[in-house]
Amino acid sequence: MTDSRSIKTIVAALEGGNRSAVEIVRECIAAAERTNSSLRSFITVAADHALKQAGKSDARRRAGRVLGPLDGIPYAAKDMFETRGIRTTGGSRVLENNVPDTSAAAICMLDAAGAALIGKTNLHEFAYGATGENRWAGTVVNPHDETRLAGGSSSGSAAAVAAGIVPFALGTDTGGSVRVPAALCGIAGYKPSYGLISLDGVIPYCWSLDHAGVLATSVEDLELVVRHIAKLPPATQPSAALRVALVEGFEEKCEEPVQDAFLATKGHMRRLGAMFGAIELPDQSVARTVSLTIQLAETLTYHGPNRARARDRFGADMRGGMVLGQFLSAESYIQCKRMLGTYRRAFAQAMQMFDVLLTPACPIMAPQVGTVDVDIAGQTIPLGNALTLFTSFFNLVGAPALVLPVASPSGGLPVAVQIVGSPGSDSQLFGIALILENVCRACRS
Repeated sequence: MTDSRSIKTIVAALEGGNRSAVEIVRECIAAAERTNSSLRSFITVAADHALKQAGKSDARRRAGRVLGPLDGIPYAAKDMFETRGIRTTGGSRVLENNVPDTSAAAICMLDAAGAALIGKTNLHEFAYGATGENRWAGTVVNPHDETRLAGGSSSGSAAAVAAGIVPFALGTDTGGSVRVPAALCGIAGYKPSYGLISLDGVIPYCWSLDHAGVLATSVEDLELVVRHIAKLPPATQPSAALRVALVEGFEEKCEEPVQDAFLATKGHMRRLGAMFGAIELPDQSVARTVSLTIQLAETLTYHGPNRARARDRFGADMRGGMVLGQFLSAESYIQCKRMLGTYRRAFAQAMQMFDVLLTPACPIMAPQVGTVDVDIAGQTIPLGNALTLFTSFFNLVGAPALVLPVASPSGGLPVAVQIVGSPGSDSQLFGIALILENVCRACRS
């Protein structure tokens, strides 16, 4: 990732007349095509479409009719977002020839802002998985170390931003699918309050838990993009000392570099005057069962008709998940849906005394490609469960959550922290994230 690929620096180059949108977009397309044999971050590079959008942007700029700060800015979108005239596969051979007639609402909003879509990014098939492994489209690897995973399911979006191909990308998040790859790839990732960013025109995985999200080089860029695709007021910062909630024992479940970075972040916040207190979350082992039950039932509901038509074209993950979904009772699904209300009320009440909750983002750093299980606090657990250990619950309660990279005292692979707000507190969360990003950036320099 390079600062030359931040939105701010691209805007400065465009406004100064040093670069054209066409030149910048052409460079992004070349970077996507040059790196794709190794990173596998893109399923489709939409070169003609992007250059056409960039040409229109340059014409507007010459005429003094710039649409705003995203006019001419290149970006990528997870291949769950439908795009008119551009193939949308969901990362699956089932839809390998699918070309929609309409675009998702978020894509339309970015079109209206003048942004240039350069391509559709790779993912865990139909967003069903946290590792980013995909036997049909190829497994996305981490730009920091290509022997390691980028995380998923928005793996290609994270890799494209981290590699400096685009300054931002769209993703989706059902249990951590924006935040996990952001953490492993060393960039910023944001999951909004449930429903804040429209999912119209996005291939669903699980309606009850799906969130659209954004990945970018910085919190500042995240906020800029979100204000164009959602009704987000400007960031607000607390007027008094920041009240920070912590979950006791979370850092003890982390690898040493992650733990060190988390504790260092707490130290930075304490020096800024933050006050800390313990918060209790509902039983996380039960919460994971609730989440998985809802996911399997809803993904079977949507993909079931395609399963009957094209069973062998699904990957093993999806086939297995849909089989499990067939054995769930209606009672189990309804009881788990009712638990969402219980969790949301409990979380809202617990957060009344706090401005923000601070957690590690992932308990581990980017794992080697092919990893199946990992050891967490003396327990061997499946990799996907480990990666989403600190993220999946916040989809259940619909809370806004933001991941940002922090400097590890021991260096090496990226590590990150997560901050979570009460549902609907997205503007305040961005305000806190901007403060924290500036502190973390100062510590890295």
